[in-house]
Amino acid sequence: MAFNSLDAQREACEAYILSQKAEGWVLVKDHYDDGGISGGTLNRPDLQRLLSDIEAGLIDVVVVYKIDRLSRSLMDFSQLVEVFERNDVTFVSITQSFNTTTSMGRLTLNILLSFAQFEREVTGERIRDKIAASRKKGMWMGGTVPLGYDVKERKLVINESEAATVRHIFSRFVDLGSATVLTRELRVGAIRNKQGRVIDKGFLYRLLNNRIYIGEAVHKGTAYPGEHEAIITHDLWDRVHAIMEISPRSRAANTRAQTPALLKGLLFSASGSAMTPTHTKKSSRLYRYYVSMDVLRNRVGETDPGPHRLPAGMIEEAVVGEIRALLRTPDIAAQTLQALKRENVKIEEAEVLSAITGFDDLWATLFPAEQARILQLLVKRATVTEAGLVVDLRTDGISGLIREMLTPKPKETA
Repeated sequence: MAFNSLDAQREACEAYILSQKAEGWVLVKDHYDDGGISGGTLNRPDLQRLLSDIEAGLIDVVVVYKIDRLSRSLMDFSQLVEVFERNDVTFVSITQSFNTTTSMGRLTLNILLSFAQFEREVTGERIRDKIAASRKKGMWMGGTVPLGYDVKERKLVINESEAATVRHIFSRFVDLGSATVLTRELRVGAIRNKQGRVIDKGFLYRLLNNRIYIGEAVHKGTAYPGEHEAIITHDLWDRVHAIMEISPRSRAANTRAQTPALLKGLLFSASGSAMTPTHTKKSSRLYRYYVSMDVLRNRVGETDPGPHRLPAGMIEEAVVGEIRALLRTPDIAAQTLQALKRENVKIEEAEVLSAITGFDDLWATLFPAEQARILQLLVKRATVTEAGLVVDLRTDGISGLIREMLTPKPKETA
């Protein structure tokens, strides 16, 4: 606005200061206006600048149009008065004449501030009652717009592309039963929230617990039918929350139990016996192992070379580490390039080296099932002896993996 209430209040204050010119009053050039910021807080930029100037001795008198222009909180105002008295600053309200240096002036000030605070609290109660009544009618009352919706004419309307993401998240949680695994999958898929940030587990749980997606409006823990359309069905909501009622620790154990053994059919002992995956469970923790078939069939003699039982995580990590080391050797790169050329694949040596170098980044983004597939593709046989680990790679498997890495993925269509 060209001329608003702040301008009118300043004109009145300037006129009062001019009337006190005989007393030696001079108007400072700075403006201390916090337009649009509630007087219920002291955290206002220009008020803090005013207090700094008072502490610096640049101001002798603070002139306001009304007391509540400075603060509407009795406790906050008492703090301001302490600052004024400590710096010998006089406080003047031009529409409410009193002097803060006398006991009667301070009493009058406290009475006026009590009414100002009362008015602020009544206004707050009225606003809260309006919000509660509106939420009971299912109306959108502002705030952070949830993923899957946009706001048009103060109402929630479905954003179809985001709604598809929400439905995918609910459906995949039912399939996976694990927020950790689902979060990892969403990160790999580069799925982001409405603000463009990567989805973490905290955001995922808030989304899965948001009843707005089944067409409800919630106020202080109570759900009411909403004006907006639902994105997911009540049946899908119930299936998600039936899973969530199971403790996260139990769900994590189930997920680990379903994790494929990466070296199944690939790992052998020094005697040539296959090592098969197995697991044991203590309390709620799952322990995975690879055990020689000789042990399971009671064929292990005192002279048979070991080891016969290995922790799964340790040996799987060792095999992957060995693959990384072998892929970096010049011979493997040369053999892979020759295999690709025999298959009439047009590719440069630099591209092969770049793809091999990118194996580490690729492996970190894969899920266990996909990691198991890659190992079946790359490894012919892994043998564990007392001396160490021997891994035989498939050259044709490496060339197949590189073809996959270099083939552009088709773009998804909505």
